[in-house]
Amino acid sequence: MENTPVKKQTLISKAFNLPALKKSRLYWVDYLKGIAIILVVYRHALLGIQRSGLTIPDAFVNANMIFYSFRMPLFFMLSGIFISRSLAKRTVKQFVSTKFETLLYPYLIWVTIQVTLQIVMSSFTNSNRTLIDYTYILYQPRNLDQFWYLPALFNSTVIFVLIKKYVNGKWWLQISLGIGFYFLSPYLQNISMLSDWMEFYIFVAIGDAISEVFFKERVQNLFKNYLTLILATPVFIFAQIYYLNHQTTQLQFLCIAFIGCFTMLSLAFIFQRLNILSFLRIVGYHSLNIYVIHVMIAALTRIFLTHVMHINNAITILFVCIIVGSILPIIIYNLLIRDNILWFLFTSKKSHKKQPKSTEINLVPSANSAVQTT
Repeated sequence: MENTPVKKQTLISKAFNLPALKKSRLYWVDYLKGIAIILVVYRHALLGIQRSGLTIPDAFVNANMIFYSFRMPLFFMLSGIFISRSLAKRTVKQFVSTKFETLLYPYLIWVTIQVTLQIVMSSFTNSNRTLIDYTYILYQPRNLDQFWYLPALFNSTVIFVLIKKYVNGKWWLQISLGIGFYFLSPYLQNISMLSDWMEFYIFVAIGDAISEVFFKERVQNLFKNYLTLILATPVFIFAQIYYLNHQTTQLQFLCIAFIGCFTMLSLAFIFQRLNILSFLRIVGYHSLNIYVIHVMIAALTRIFLTHVMHINNAITILFVCIIVGSILPIIIYNLLIRDNILWFLFTSKKSHKKQPKSTEINLVPSANSAVQTT
């Protein structure tokens, strides 16, 4: 029997890794990550424009504040949901190694690149970086734009797993610790390498606690039900309006964040049910690639629009930065980094074999694998 010839990928297909959409994945996860990462790009594009001296209408600033209340808790909770599944397939050592490859390694590489570019291009950027900023990499990542999230997720998940495996695996202990860490975290903000994981540990613990029932058919059907989203939406709107207009306590923020996470989960399942907005799945699949590159891309786009094209309309700049900041990192990764000479920018171990298909999902996918858990 003759071998069937392999159809060559088109440039567009390769640039956006379209075959990934056909792999055996939980589509709602990619939808969820796609929504969340676009909101992250929105925030950093807006902040860059504000720092450049341009005026952004209050409506866009308020929208950024609303999104802030749930987008990062959502990432941590989603990670927690898949921890037990990951541990069922890996030893603790393998788990930590995977976390290093998918989170800490890209953090160390890309934060160094970004800080270096900001120093070199200081006359064009608004970051005011100096050599002292390199020291923040190890103890104060909050001072380094978006990068705090990667070490925070690494630390929270690894510490969670070590406690789960070697101290006590009971869900109530993890949640109790999470609550304690959450309320203690503000006192350690001068060392955000500690305070960040402590602040979000509770969301990892909640995610793991609900994971046992979350994948049951009746629970999945609950999220797929239109009525769930219809009922959750007014509660979500009320919570966000309250957050926008009040100085919330830590406990109130926690409640608002959980309401936002629940609503976004429901929305993602509805998108999966309707099989619409497939571009969100592409964006979600490449969430890590977008996360580490988008600030640099958005800054260069803003500089080009203002200094070369002489465009000073803040809204125009904002939307162009969001679009370019979400799309260009995907293209850069798939055409220049993945399976190419720059592979080391996302992993310390070059893959020489095709990854097997799996339904195990990664919150922020590793450079070489479509289906790993984070």
